[in-house]
Amino acid sequence: MMKRFGAALAALTLAISLAPAAPATSAVYWQCVTFARAFSGLQIFGDAWTWWRQATDRNLRTGRVAEPGAVLVFQPHGRMTRGHVAVVSQVMTERVVQVTHANWGGSRGRIERDVTMVDVSPEGDWSQVKVWHNPTGDLGTTVYPTYGFIYGGQPNYLQLASLEAQSGQSAQGQP
Repeated sequence: MMKRFGAALAALTLAISLAPAAPATSAVYWQCVTFARAFSGLQIFGDAWTWWRQATDRNLRTGRVAEPGAVLVFQPHGRMTRGHVAVVSQVMTERVVQVTHANWGGSRGRIERDVTMVDVSPEGDWSQVKVWHNPTGDLGTTVYPTYGFIYGGQPNYLQLASLEAQSGQSAQGQP
């Protein structure tokens, strides 16, 4: 009996030692608003499309000129029924920026860093944009309507590294 118990205990110990370790926590699935709030520091809540109204109601500075740290608010469009928000990482030209955002297109629940976005509005006022599409390696074909930029956020890149770690991913971007 003791030999069988000893053999069973040894087999169990071996099985446990060879089993893959389970992660301590599951990766975070980022929504765009939760990520934009954490990364930009703007304390606005609710669906993305409501950020514009909330910002204007609170007399936050808003406008149609891209600035680093500004949050671009997308209008609801097609399947994007709740809008979208993205934080400007850097301004490349008057009509080209890079944004850092989460839960966009093929990157469901993930953070995308320094994604190219182009102003395609006739007036050059950022009211219509196209966003880089990683699967095709080019700008997407969809034109997205936006409300404009909310200013006053300060991107926290130390916080970004922490947010990416929480989601189980490393820094990523595209050309």
